[in-house]
Amino acid sequence: MMNKTSKTLDIVVRPGMSLTGKWHKNTYQIKRKLGNGAIGSVYLCETKGKQAALKISDKSSSMTMEVNVLKSLEKAQGNRLGPYLLDVDDWVTAQGTYSFYVMEYVRGMPMTDFIERHGKEWVGVFMLQLLEDLEKLHQSGWVFGDLKSENLLVASSPPKVRWIDVGGTTQIGRAIKEYTEFYDRGYWEMGSRKAEPSYDLFAFVMVFLSVFYPKRFPKGSKPQATLFKKINDVKALKPFSYCLKKAILGKYSSSSEMKKEITNILYQAQKRTTRNQQRHNQRNKSTSDTLPFMIESLGIIGIAIGYYLSSLIIP
Repeated sequence: MMNKTSKTLDIVVRPGMSLTGKWHKNTYQIKRKLGNGAIGSVYLCETKGKQAALKISDKSSSMTMEVNVLKSLEKAQGNRLGPYLLDVDDWVTAQGTYSFYVMEYVRGMPMTDFIERHGKEWVGVFMLQLLEDLEKLHQSGWVFGDLKSENLLVASSPPKVRWIDVGGTTQIGRAIKEYTEFYDRGYWEMGSRKAEPSYDLFAFVMVFLSVFYPKRFPKGSKPQATLFKKINDVKALKPFSYCLKKAILGKYSSSSEMKKEITNILYQAQKRTTRNQQRHNQRNKSTSDTLPFMIESLGIIGIAIGYYLSSLIIP
């Protein structure tokens, strides 16, 4: 359901209109709505011949907090955790003054669609990427809060998971300010809504469950048993089931701890694939039927290992 602010903005902000900031005088032509949030609405816009995403709301204090989050993410060890912030301003209308900020428009495919199209082997790759980003976010003093598949896109060349909404990001130690029930450990009776790394890691598990259960599922009378069974029933998640269950139980003190265990799982998988390929080559002179599959498997696992190793070298 849209909140009151979103309904008001639908009347004031319309596709085809132009919006000019009060202070910086930059003009943005509104193309179409991208979505609604608890705080405001996001629109695709064009300025100076380039596309961008514009978020607007009448809740100035909440918008200021989101802007501060984006600025903080930009400083987090120089990594691109969230969209780049391009402008912050006010828009004065006959209906009132609205705060808005303009950010990079991230083009990409929903992570669920990408995995469905390109293969379940990408699950491990994206797990590492997300854990790498969460580690940097947590080190900068924040948790994502409203981590969910709808807030994740895969940008191409090379495939990289990007965050597109930081509205739920909360300082560590405070109460989570925005969440979605399916991804919320409080809803699943598996912990509090205190902003801490383990809260994000619970949601991290739910993100990958949502890939294989797009219609979601009820928690039942025994939420923990429900979640464990759902993990066990997905073949693509079995290599990671031990780690995912630890995260569900809040057994990780940091995302880096989970990242190390996932990396080791992928590394061992790569070694097994290499050994199997070598054995096959020894037993059969002709490997034309299975070699391409082996090469592809090694390649995708190699991407994950390579991504992690490069993250240790490149700041």
